Amino acid sequence: MSVSLAGKWVVITGASSGFGAAAALAFAREGACLLLGARRLDRLEAVAAQARAAGSPQVLAHVLDVTKTDSVASFGSWAQSLSARLDVLVNNAGGAKGLDPVATGKDDDWTFMLEANVLGVLRMTRALLPQLVASPGSSIINIGSIAGRVAYEGGAAYCAAKAGELQITRALRLELSGTGVRVATIDPGLAETEFSLVRFAGDAARANKVYEGLTPPTAEDVAETIVWVAT
Repeated sequence: MSVSLAGKWVVITGASSGFGAAAALAFAREGACLLLGARRLDRLEAVAAQARAAGSPQVLAHVLDVTKTDSVASFGSWAQSLSARLDVLVNNAGGAKGLDPVATGKDDDWTFMLEANVLGVLRMTRALLPQLVASPGSSIINIGSIAGRVAYEGGAAYCAAKAGELQITRALRLELSGTGVRVATIDPGLAETEFSLVRFAGDAARANKVYEGLTPPTAEDVAETIVWVAT
């Protein structure tokens, strides 16, 4: 039996593009109230406007950098000031940088991937857990990757980070047993978003090569799955 999302409060991190932006529009079409977070506030406000037009009764945006504890705390306080309860948290913010083998990997790239994909999920979940627990039947939906299950050359740090997200999900299921909070991970494979463009520092030619000869899933396909899990 599916659950209606109309009037439910949904938080989406990394909502300025890709899976996050597509999820915002998908939840909006279900009539959910949205709290959107991302680093690029101008892009985020544009997504918020689209979500309002798509049917959400309330859409609010707040700058958020999940790699910074202070930023997550600020977002959490803001969310608490708007609603005592939350119904869905989509931990989508993350990403990859570089495709170097371990021998030539860069500390800055590794640090970003572990901060965004692992510590970001922990920080956001910790900040919003009181509101989620106050809403039995709520969901934490972590956006992982097939990379957390299958390694590939040049992906050591990213694969490690997404494996970390998977284990966070599993640990949370045990820790939250009996609270009424559901915990899930969605682990897409190759999907066509800005992911590769960010990974290759804006090199569009290199990013486009990733998808040559393929018909990969889109951000909208993944967003449909996120909404299905939430219901």
